[in-house]
Amino acid sequence: MATACAPARTAVYRRRRPERTMFYRTVQTHLATWLELTFDRRQGTAGPAYVEREFRRYLECGILAHGFARARCADCGHDFLIAWSCKGRGVCPACNTRRMVETDAHLADHVFPRLPVRQWVLSVPKRLRYPLEHDRAIETLALRIFLSVVEQALCRACRAAGSDSRIGAVAFIHRFGALLHPHEHFHCLVIEGVFEADPSGVATFHESRAPDQKWLDEVQAKVRRRLLRALTRRDVLEPEDAETMANWAHGGGFSLDASVRIEGADRPGLEHGCCVIALARPSRWSAGVKSTPNTWSTRASSPLRRSTRPAPRPWGRRKHGEKRGSAPASRRPLRLGAAARADR
Repeated sequence: MATACAPARTAVYRRRRPERTMFYRTVQTHLATWLELTFDRRQGTAGPAYVEREFRRYLECGILAHGFARARCADCGHDFLIAWSCKGRGVCPACNTRRMVETDAHLADHVFPRLPVRQWVLSVPKRLRYPLEHDRAIETLALRIFLSVVEQALCRACRAAGSDSRIGAVAFIHRFGALLHPHEHFHCLVIEGVFEADPSGVATFHESRAPDQKWLDEVQAKVRRRLLRALTRRDVLEPEDAETMANWAHGGGFSLDASVRIEGADRPGLEHGCCVIALARPSRWSAGVKSTPNTWSTRASSPLRRSTRPAPRPWGRRKHGEKRGSAPASRRPLRLGAAARADR
C-alpha cells in the first residue's frame, strides 16, 4: 500500500519489539514448563485450552516472522514493515492498551454528550459473587436491578421529568480486585440526570442534584432488597439465608460508591475515567445490557511458581465481550434524540 510522505515534524513510526521485553522473554522461556505443571495427572486434564491459545498468540504478536504488512511512500520510496497483532483480550499488553484507548476515545467522542457524568460502583457480598461470576443470567439480573434502581432515584431527583424519562449509562463489569483476586463488581458511568423525549423526537435533559449519603443509603438498601428477593425466587438462596443477609449490619456486604463526578466540559477527565475502567469491555445501557468477560489466570511469585486457584482474567471463552442494548421501539425518538446530542 502507498502512503504519503510525512512532514518533517511528524512522529516517525517505530515498530514495537515485544521480544525485548521481560514479560515476553519470561513467557517464551517458561510457557512449556508451566503448561506441563498445570497438567493434572490424576484426572488426565490440563488447564483450559483457550489459556494456552492466548499465550501462544501473544508470542506471535508483533513478530515479523509471523506476518506483516508493508507500507511504502509512493513519492520518496521509503517503506517500512508493520507486524501483525494478535488482537488478544487477556495477555498481550499492547493489544489490551490499544483496545482500552479505542474504547475510551469512542465513548468520549461519540457516546457521551457534553453533560455531567457520575461513576457508580457496586460490589456485593462474597457469598453472592460466585453465582454472579458463573451464571450470566444472574449477572445480567444484578446489573439490571442496579441500574433500574439508579434510574428511579435520578427520576425522583428531577421533579420536572416525566414518567417516561430514561437515563444514559455505560456499564463495565470487573471480575477482579486490586490484588487480582476474584471480585465481581460493577462500574457504571451514568449521565447525571434523565432524558425525556417529545413526539417529535427532541430529547430534553433534566439534570439531577448531587446524591447525598441518605440518597446513596436508600439506593443501596433497595438494590440489596431486590437482589436478595430475586435470587430467592431463582433458588440461588434459601429464604432463611436471604432473610439473614437482609438483616446484616453495615450494608450487609453491599458497597455503593458515587463520589466521582466528571463535568460535561471536562472531556480529558471523561477520557481518563473511561480509560481507567475500560479494560473490562463496556456495555451501553439504556434498557439494560451487560458485558461478560470470564475468569481464569494465575498469580506469580516466580516464573514457575503458580497458584492453581482460578484468578480473574478479562477475556471470555467463546463469548462476545460486549453486548449492546438500547431503548425499546416505543422509545425510539428518545434514543435517537439522546444519541444526536453525543455527536455534536
